[in-house]
Amino acid sequence: MNIKALETFFWISKLGSFRAAAKKLYASQPAISARISGLEDELGIELFDRSGRGVVLTSKGRQALLYIEKILQLHAELLEAVASSDAIKGSIRLGAAETIAYTWLPELIERINETYPAINLELDIDISVNLAEKLIKREIDIAFLIGEVKQEGFFCTPFYNYPLIWVVSPKLTLPPEPVSLFDLAKLPIITYPRMSEPHVNIRALINEMSNSAQIHSSSSLSTIIRMALDGIGVSALPKEIIKRELASGQLREFQVEASIPNLIFNMAYCAAPGANVVRAVADLSLKIVTQKSL
Repeated sequence: MNIKALETFFWISKLGSFRAAAKKLYASQPAISARISGLEDELGIELFDRSGRGVVLTSKGRQALLYIEKILQLHAELLEAVASSDAIKGSIRLGAAETIAYTWLPELIERINETYPAINLELDIDISVNLAEKLIKREIDIAFLIGEVKQEGFFCTPFYNYPLIWVVSPKLTLPPEPVSLFDLAKLPIITYPRMSEPHVNIRALINEMSNSAQIHSSSSLSTIIRMALDGIGVSALPKEIIKRELASGQLREFQVEASIPNLIFNMAYCAAPGANVVRAVADLSLKIVTQKSL
């Protein structure tokens, strides 16, 4: 009886199929089936009822799952308490919004390589709504995203705040500052995707002034910056990602009579038994962000 077999049984039970578990564990379906067959032979029981289409635990399988969850949790605690960093091994599918990728993600990758050389990373850069869906479907292991993941079995914690500043290209002429909300509503505004927090907050800010304000939205942060540089409109962006454009004078900050909330990111991951590799990366991420905030 080995940890891989127990881990395989756990994920088949949680995800509901051999195929999903194979994808989660980076293994072939024959390998997944072989692990379960070996575990069943060793225990002398059938863990799954294979008479129907879906994967259903037998009564003995349900009983075994209770013990196997405890074993995986103890194994993870053992590794975290006494094992060297080289013993923390595996593959992590890490999902991040583009704002995170623009700022501290390269440092995290570098620190993971230094601290846990046996961990392999698979990166997925996407918008927050998609990242949340992928996380719930177990298509990624950790997500750095706007909004919360309110799902049983998931851990979600505040991660990083980005103050937003209003910026404009010298190509675009502005009214006198601080720009009133009435005048802001007359300007083309470039922002994050529809239904994202920045989009909703900006819309709420100017809705009282105009229902016909021109708001361009994009899921690509680089596109938003490019449009602002071209003078297509004004934008509210995290200062951290446009330092070069501000320093060169390609964009400049301007003042508006009302502020908008910070861009708040959370870190979320599945708090499954035995997820020591995921927790190791999550803890390292929080440590890096804490150091950057000091």
